[in-house]
Amino acid sequence: MLESSFILLREIGFFRSSEQDEIHFTVDAYRGFRYVSIRRYVKTEGFSGATRDGITLTPEIVRSLEPHIQALADDFSQIVPKQIGKFAKRPGICIVVSIGEFKGKKGLDFRQWQEDVGWTKKGIWLPLDHLPEIKRLFKETREALEGIVVDDF
Repeated sequence: MLESSFILLREIGFFRSSEQDEIHFTVDAYRGFRYVSIRRYVKTEGFSGATRDGITLTPEIVRSLEPHIQALADDFSQIVPKQIGKFAKRPGICIVVSIGEFKGKKGLDFRQWQEDVGWTKKGIWLPLDHLPEIKRLFKETREALEGIVVDDF
């Protein structure tokens, strides 16, 4: 019987995006499939933990996307808004990754697109002023995926 809940396989790392927010990268398993989760966590007086802001990526998406992330200029002020790519997650669902601006700040936007619905609520925005940390976490995630064998979960 397949497991019906997420199993944390490996915590890759995180970076602090603001005083109260952290962005965590993990490798998880769900029903026998591996996923990379990028999720926002908050720490406030009233709540501490994961938020709804987040996205799951297949290992194939991470392997395809990581070179694009590494190729971004370290001087993010020179990076112009554009779509980086559209990556198939499973039939009828893909992840669209783009560079955009929000409240005057540039960031990497990960959004899920579903053929019959359009944009879903699943997604996360990573501020480009943390680009060195984002690059490091994507590299470490790809390397971790290479080291996790199927029997690990």
